[in-house]
Amino acid sequence: MATGHLLGVVDLVGVPESVALAREYVRRKLGAGHPALDEVTLLVSEVVTNSVVHSDSRDGGTVTLALADCQDFVHVDVVDAGGESTPQICHDPYAEGGRGLMLVDLMSKTWSVYEDEAGRTVWFEVAYERPPSPDVRDERAHPGSL
Repeated sequence: MATGHLLGVVDLVGVPESVALAREYVRRKLGAGHPALDEVTLLVSEVVTNSVVHSDSRDGGTVTLALADCQDFVHVDVVDAGGESTPQICHDPYAEGGRGLMLVDLMSKTWSVYEDEAGRTVWFEVAYERPPSPDVRDERAHPGSL
């Protein structure tokens, strides 16, 4: 089981304006240099949009966003009040909407939906590799210099 570092949890109001707040929260918590920043920001935007448009959290309910950095992937939970239907991938390339979970499916290493009486959680994980630290010198290239 991977261990990680909880970066933060934020409660958002279930309105479309909260999508921009969610993106900003991700950028602030991951930081500008994080290798998964763009992917996580995009996918959070898609999943939070689904919550504020389609779930029972819309129109002012609560949508909770949680981020954790687990050393080689970022884990994201988006929790809302659930709804009448379960989120699913839209396989119609000509549909006017519904591509958010298709992006989640394509760009994440894994994702799923969990529902219980308290609501629904859509979670995903985005894998990444950290670039080597510039402070680490290769002993083979510079013998005895460490």
